[in-house]
Amino acid sequence: MHSITDYPTVREAVLYEKLAKDKVRCGLCERKCTIAPGERGFCKTRMNIGGKLYTLVYGDLSAVESRPIEIKPFFHYWPGSTALTFSTWSCNLTCPWCQNFQLSKNSPDPAKARYFSPEQILEMAFRTGDAGVCASFQEPTLLTDWSLHLFNLASARGLYCCYVSNGYMTLDALRLLWEAGMDGLKIDVKGDAETYAKYCGGVNVEVVWRNIREARKMGFHVEVVNLVITGINDDEACLEQIIERHLKEAGADTPIHFTRYFPAYKFRKPPTPIKTLEDAYEAARKAGIRFPYIGNVSGHPYENTYCPECGEILIKRHGYTVIRYKITRDKKCPKCGTEIPLRGEPAEQLAK
Repeated sequence: MHSITDYPTVREAVLYEKLAKDKVRCGLCERKCTIAPGERGFCKTRMNIGGKLYTLVYGDLSAVESRPIEIKPFFHYWPGSTALTFSTWSCNLTCPWCQNFQLSKNSPDPAKARYFSPEQILEMAFRTGDAGVCASFQEPTLLTDWSLHLFNLASARGLYCCYVSNGYMTLDALRLLWEAGMDGLKIDVKGDAETYAKYCGGVNVEVVWRNIREARKMGFHVEVVNLVITGINDDEACLEQIIERHLKEAGADTPIHFTRYFPAYKFRKPPTPIKTLEDAYEAARKAGIRFPYIGNVSGHPYENTYCPECGEILIKRHGYTVIRYKITRDKKCPKCGTEIPLRGEPAEQLAK
């Protein structure tokens, strides 16, 4: 008869401490669950087995596919490239509008898992011609134990490594990821404190802003996304608060994407009016954010990158495709010489 620890996707976890009576405290995300023997934490991916904490999703991938980096969205990180993108199961938040609920609302089952080794994914990335690897679709923090091994291998062989995250990991987790070679972090800001308390499982928005600030200090390339949801976080006061905090914690040069919501999972409010997104974009620019964007409105002029000084179109996009790339090799506007903050190099077909 199998013990659960016999499955390849079950490994002793990083980031936990032992407590009295064989309990453990998880140190992966800021929920910091205290878990009794035989129990799982809030995210259902970490379990106390005999007084030790185990991840149940080491290499248990729910999806693997090559995708444009712009779809994350990253607009200032390896433009025009593709990343081999993967995910596991479950989440540490409870957002009722989740676009990937088939993955984030399902708990892992080691007996049914399909195990992928870090080496397999690395070789797959090279076969598909991807410039990097990216954990996305559901919350990548939960896959960190495995991602650390992959990122060590991938970064050593010249691939970029990134997360598309809700930003609720601990600083210890963030440091481990940085040390493993991850340098790209896209963080979703769901709204104000009320939004998080009411819809996202009662978590603290201040942790998300702290992680944005600290990730930038560590050296990560950070981009921020705000999914603007009809009737939830689309009022002027909430958007102004996000813009203000973005300037304070992320800085004027950090891109912010105001993304259009569409009904999904348990949420049926109508899609975000495009005017609401345009107003947020214009308010962000007026406040001093140099690179605001609109997302999920394919073909809109606000999905392009403009020089913040002279207004020249530097990167023209249509959806997730880069149509034209005009930034110089030393990452400046060709018209006025303004430096443009980019991480990495453009894809080969753009650099010509």
